[in-house]
Parts: sequence; structure tokens; C-alpha cells
Amino acid sequence: MPLPEMDSGVGHSFGLEFDGVQIKSITEISGLKMEQDVIELKENGADGKYVIKKLPGRWKAPEVTLTRGLSEDNSFDQWIKDSQFGKMSDVRKGGAIIVYDYEGKPVKRYKLTNAWPKSLEIGALKAGDTSVLTEKLVVTCERLEVE
Repeated sequence: MPLPEMDSGVGHSFGLEFDGVQIKSITEISGLKMEQDVIELKENGADGKYVIKKLPGRWKAPEVTLTRGLSEDNSFDQWIKDSQFGKMSDVRKGGAIIVYDYEGKPVKRYKLTNAWPKSLEIGALKAGDTSVLTEKLVVTCERLEVE
């Protein structure tokens, strides 16, 4: 369902799916970036003047960072272990990040192709601290596109 004209999405409502499996409790997603190289073609025009044309080049593969509170869910851990042992046929996954409107209906999907975990970082452990422990998973993929 499209958003009303001159309205915007709210960032607190999103989901993550990989190969049909919903990964829950994600609190932050960053790095959603679609970018490609720029090729400069330098030549002389018909009138002899120096001209620079910019052409689209190769797509750049993004890295998406997923943050969630530390929990008993070990889906990130197992995914990391499989990639460390080189089980790439099991590790590469297709997925999507889905943005929902205030009624819980999907507004937009960002498709990740052949995504796999690059790193997992656990938040700082401090004695006596009352903040929530987090884990950040950096996922690299071959392509990010809007569905």
C-alpha cells in the first residue's frame, strides 16, 4: 500500500526475512545503499572542444549492519559459524528488508541477493552497567535492489 501523498514512512516499523525465515527483534538497520561506479569518458567533440561524459559503471556491493538486543536466539551465531567453515552454499541467502506502515502493511521491500555474514560484534561489557547488550551483524551481499 503506498503512503499518502506528502507523507513519509516511520523508521520504527521494519522486518527482516532470509529464505522465508523471519529474523525478529532487530532494532536498527544501517548501510542500505545502492551505488555504482562512474566512468568518465574524455573526448573531443565535433567542434574540437574537450568534453567529459559520465557513464554508469559497475554496481557496488553494499554491507548492511543489523543491530539487535542480545538474546537466546542463536541464528546469527550459527550463520557466522557456517561462513567461517566455508559452507558457502548454505551461508549465501536471499532475503529482504521490509518497511511497514503504521497499520503493519508492507510499504517497501529491499531485496538482498546472496547475502552472507561478514562479522558479528557484541556490545561493550561493563560491570554494573544497566544498558542493553547488543549484537551487530554486518552482512555483505552481491546486490541490493528495491522490489
